[in-house]
Amino acid sequence: MGQDIKDLLKNEPLHIQKGLPDGHEARFLDRLEEALPQTAVKEETKQSSFSIYKIAAAVILILSLAGLIYQQLGKDIVETGEGIVNTEVEATETPNLKSLGDVSPDLKKIEDYYMASINYELTQVEVSEIGKQLFKSYMDKLTILNNEHKVLQQELTDIGPNEETINAMIDNLQFRLKLLYQLKEKLNELKKSENDV
Repeated sequence: MGQDIKDLLKNEPLHIQKGLPDGHEARFLDRLEEALPQTAVKEETKQSSFSIYKIAAAVILILSLAGLIYQQLGKDIVETGEGIVNTEVEATETPNLKSLGDVSPDLKKIEDYYMASINYELTQVEVSEIGKQLFKSYMDKLTILNNEHKVLQQELTDIGPNEETINAMIDNLQFRLKLLYQLKEKLNELKKSENDV
């Protein structure tokens, strides 16, 4: 029949090892180094380059937004001996064009969202030698859309806010963003076909 575990433990001493055998840790580290050195280096390189891109994109986005805000304020900053003084732009200069943000805070949020997205997508575009012509054609289309946006801004300034102009300005922003998405997609396709060859 079965033995009582208490009796078994009293009669036979335990053979518990108090530590690892000599050289165990060194062998383990050698095996670990054999198995993982290449993947660890690749992951570290990918992470560092990805973080650099994230930082660069954030800096460009912040600078773009700062430029946009500065342009929207339409103020010159003049430094004097006593400090910085803001002076309004004179009315004799070209009148400030109105933007969606001048109409309502909600429209400003929409405009800021699309402008930030457009600027971000522009920073993410990678152009190869083969894609230069495609990139140039898309940039020409973007220039046309930018000019149309300025015409709409002038219309908003001259006529005042109306539903048709506001919708046209939002559509223009959406179309510019879609155009950039298409450009990135086409460039990725070119890159894949280039790598396949």
